[in-house]
Amino acid sequence: MLTLPERIIFIVAALVTLYAVIRAIQRIARTIGRGHGELDWGQAPKRALDAFVKTFALTPVWRARFIASLFHAFVVWGFMMYMLVNVGDVIEGFVSGYSFLGEGIVGDVYRLIADLLSVAVLVGMTALLIRRFVFKPAELRARETTQMIPKARKGINKDSLIVGLFILFHVGGRFVGETFQVAASGPDPWQPLATAASGLWSGLSESGVVLGEHIAFWFAIGLIMLFFPYFLYSKHIHLFMTPINFLVAPQRRSIGELEPLNFEDESVELFGAVNIEDLSQNQILDAYACIMCNRCQDACPAYTTGKVLSPAALEINKRYYLNIEGARLAAGEPSAQPLLEYAITEEAVYACTACGACVDICPVGNDPMRDIIDIRRALVLMDNKFPDEWKAVFRGMERASNPWNIPATERMKWAEGLHVPTIEQNPDPDYLWWVGCAPSTDARAQKTAQAFAKILNAAGVNYAVLGEHEQCTGDSARRSGNEYLFFEMASANVELLNEVAPKRIVVTCPHCLHTLKNEYPAFGGHYEVIHHTELIDQLMAAGQLKLQDGGSESITFHDPCYLGRHNGILDEPRTVLNAVNGDLVEMARHGMKGFCCGAGGAQMWKEEEEGELRVSAERMREAIATGADTLAVGCPFCMIMLTDAAKDEGTAMQIKDVAEIVAAKLPG
Repeated sequence: MLTLPERIIFIVAALVTLYAVIRAIQRIARTIGRGHGELDWGQAPKRALDAFVKTFALTPVWRARFIASLFHAFVVWGFMMYMLVNVGDVIEGFVSGYSFLGEGIVGDVYRLIADLLSVAVLVGMTALLIRRFVFKPAELRARETTQMIPKARKGINKDSLIVGLFILFHVGGRFVGETFQVAASGPDPWQPLATAASGLWSGLSESGVVLGEHIAFWFAIGLIMLFFPYFLYSKHIHLFMTPINFLVAPQRRSIGELEPLNFEDESVELFGAVNIEDLSQNQILDAYACIMCNRCQDACPAYTTGKVLSPAALEINKRYYLNIEGARLAAGEPSAQPLLEYAITEEAVYACTACGACVDICPVGNDPMRDIIDIRRALVLMDNKFPDEWKAVFRGMERASNPWNIPATERMKWAEGLHVPTIEQNPDPDYLWWVGCAPSTDARAQKTAQAFAKILNAAGVNYAVLGEHEQCTGDSARRSGNEYLFFEMASANVELLNEVAPKRIVVTCPHCLHTLKNEYPAFGGHYEVIHHTELIDQLMAAGQLKLQDGGSESITFHDPCYLGRHNGILDEPRTVLNAVNGDLVEMARHGMKGFCCGAGGAQMWKEEEEGELRVSAERMREAIATGADTLAVGCPFCMIMLTDAAKDEGTAMQIKDVAEIVAAKLPG
């Protein structure tokens, strides 16, 4: 129990700490409030259970780096427990003879868990510090070519060391205090580890043991009081910001769904993001939630192929800028620097493929991809700055309603010699087939459309196409940042589709799938949209497709980002391929962790930024490593990119759409 002077010192120190903490919280809250929009707390009750599971079971963390994640879990679970432990210790210090949570089974279990987790924290934190400062894995830092605020590049290790040593000393000090308490009161079977270590004090006098217990108490509790004001400016604040991030994240149909800009509001002077306060409150919250683990960087196809883009560096730069300039922002003053001067470079902005890998893998629910798109929007719409190659693409979409700039009169040339009814010929189809620009115009992608037409006809599907009325969905315009062009194309397409009123829409392009299904509802277009591999799977399951036996080739499947990661369609293509062939070999990165082909984010239409190799080459090499005869795809963009990559690699591997593989097994 604390003496009276100790109680007075504790209360004064606690009040000083509380004041500093409240000031820091106010600054952070006001800084987040500088973003546009509001955090959606209305979603919190529905997400409470999910947020609880993610926060306490750490479910997003286990997807990568298992050993490091295990040590991290030791620290997290122990630190969470210590929120209760510290309260209990203070109460016991003020109340004579009181045992926190009592002497019964509840108190016994509490002491056991605290005892075990204390040592788990010490083991986990020691291992993590050795990993960072002795082994120094590349995954914990960004390349020198990646833009980072100098204070961030130097500060990450300093911040990690301060936090790590605090946890070691705080938990270690408290554990030592327990060993003194056990030495004074006798062995405690519910504290086996503290009991085992209490033998260290067997030679001390009773007064020496009591003194040691008091010193350990003040060492542990004093560290908290010193650390808490700093804690709120350290990366360790993610412990509290992460569950908030889970609770208030915007409700979206897909990780790739973007919010439209309001071009009809004449009071709006800026489209996109130039300064950090131009981002949404959720995007600013992301910076505080970031754990600086670099998992998004590991998953980023641009970074892993040597480009300057690092989504982790973007979030880390934002966070350090908020630490540096937070007082100005909290006071309502404008940013001293635009995002492009400290957070990310223009080259990095245009290197993003919008594949969503960074969003999917982030263990705290951050969304750096959205920041990049917003910065692109400002560059394109406000500054008219974008890669020269996009000029022709924008012109084609403006004049001919497709990025290839092919006139509408040639939209149906791919179907010559095939029975492909238009909506005029079949006004009440079960399926409206949205063919897409690539299958309508690109010579290689046309083979996919022709194969799918044969499948639909063989299965007796009642379908129709829009023919010359069909135009680009605008995906490339939106992902490039040209939101106004997308607005015009989406509005026109929704007007047309609502007039046609399709029962269901089937597509062979995941980018069309995503746009029609997830982006158009914001423009008044609500449609049931499926991918052609889903329909083929349904037709096979219903017995409508009779395929020939014979012939076997090993196949590996490339998950298109906008099919798998963005829309969760993973099983159907594999079910079809296994039914047709039965010898599917997976690449190292597949499913939700599938690697991009390099075409997304309007990259299809321009040269890649400088790096070690092309994204498509990296993916092609991974496919070749499987030893498969055929690389199956489900996206015309992937088809084009990987076909070119196969030529560059000089491989005999065939690149085929799933529809082509199925069509080859049709009778006759």
